Amino acid sequence: MERRAHAMLFPFPCSGHINPTLKLAELLHSRGVYVTFVNTEHNHERLLRTAGGLRGREGFRFESVPDGLSEEDRRSPDHTVKLYLSLRRSCGAPLAALARGLIGEREGVPPVTCVVLSGLVSFALDAAEEAGVPAFVLWGTSACGFVCTLRLRQLRQRGYTPLKDESYLTNGYLDTPIDWIAGIPPVRLGDISSFVRTLDPQCFALRVEEDEANSCARARGLILNTFEDLEPDVLDALRAEFPRVYTIGPLAAAMHSAHGHGHGAAGLSLWEEDAACVAWLDAQAPGSVLYVSFGSLAVLSLDQLEELAWGLAATGRPFLWAVRPGLVAGDRGADALPEDFLAATRGRCFIAEWCAQEQVLRHPAVGGFLTHSGWNSTTESILSGVPMVCWPGFADQYINSRYTCGDWGIGLRLDEALRREQVAAHVEELMGDTGRAREMRRNAARWKAAAEAATAPGGSSYESLRRLVEELRVGDADADAWTAGDP
Repeated sequence: MERRAHAMLFPFPCSGHINPTLKLAELLHSRGVYVTFVNTEHNHERLLRTAGGLRGREGFRFESVPDGLSEEDRRSPDHTVKLYLSLRRSCGAPLAALARGLIGEREGVPPVTCVVLSGLVSFALDAAEEAGVPAFVLWGTSACGFVCTLRLRQLRQRGYTPLKDESYLTNGYLDTPIDWIAGIPPVRLGDISSFVRTLDPQCFALRVEEDEANSCARARGLILNTFEDLEPDVLDALRAEFPRVYTIGPLAAAMHSAHGHGHGAAGLSLWEEDAACVAWLDAQAPGSVLYVSFGSLAVLSLDQLEELAWGLAATGRPFLWAVRPGLVAGDRGADALPEDFLAATRGRCFIAEWCAQEQVLRHPAVGGFLTHSGWNSTTESILSGVPMVCWPGFADQYINSRYTCGDWGIGLRLDEALRREQVAAHVEELMGDTGRAREMRRNAARWKAAAEAATAPGGSSYESLRRLVEELRVGDADADAWTAGDP
């Protein structure tokens, strides 16, 4: 009898990694794969409070491992760096123990047959090797974002980065064309990644990104939350280095296809979602609302918050703004909004700490999205057919914005220095009745249809997921031979 494939999934412990990894877990489970989803103990307890319980079911279990971080470090401004380092010290052995079969000793649970990790936890590759099972990496960026991250090492070796001094941030140097990355059209140096902006020859973040991306070569396969029609050239180039690339996105669309009328989890939120915002949207006119969110990690200065707030006020349009705790420097949230702002926008403004973003973007009242251009947000907006105003600030967000506003024709980009006048003008250009606004809406509708087609039965993402599941079922001994030449 063929043994049941059992995938153990472990994401880097932040929302931007947890949710796409959970969606992949749900998709694998829907195809008959036994799933163990591993959170850190800290996030496991946090999710128990916000999600009302992490309920397992037949063939789907939740487990946890320690992250080793102290409460003092958790409150530190550089807590993400400390978390990354602590995970590498604390998680490897517990993960290897789970993968080796401690779970499999329990009645009715098959042995782990593969490990699926997200970016930034490459040490889990060692755990998979120790357990003697193959590993797959779900890299959380676009294909273009992954390729640009892979090329950070060459950019450093060729002297493009680090920058010589602070003047290089403003003297036009970041406009230097980069035209030698296979699959990527000529782009500005500054659009490759935020990490090229460093002045530090030993920049920790730059080296981590380089190492984590290049470590993917050790994995059996690379899984991407994208679809073939969206990034064909870069995917073709990427497969010259990674023979087994699985494009299974947009994950939100794939989830809808698999669980449209079922019980599949839409995601896990580390913050409590404000359900009242949907009732507010219900009372708004179709396509009239601008949704504003900068994801789970961005931090705005008080000056940036003020420019953004008064820019939104100047639009005269209704808007829903997710102002999570910690969005503003000093670990502040909505309490940092400018004095008189709420009074000036009363009746057309809804401030929520956190939203069920996919539900919000799909709401017929939402006609535009002011976003940081994180990849999860970008794909969810594409799937919803909602054009974007982009304000990138970190990692792959710059290249995502470049494609959103250029190749895909569904967005407008704000300058790095936020100005209220430009915020208001871009929102109006995106959501108004101009020729450009209508063109962006047409493009957004076209990409929405393409995303839905990719994840529907017979579509490119649907078939890529099928190939991935088949490989998981083949088992470790003969997978290499079976997948030779698999796209």
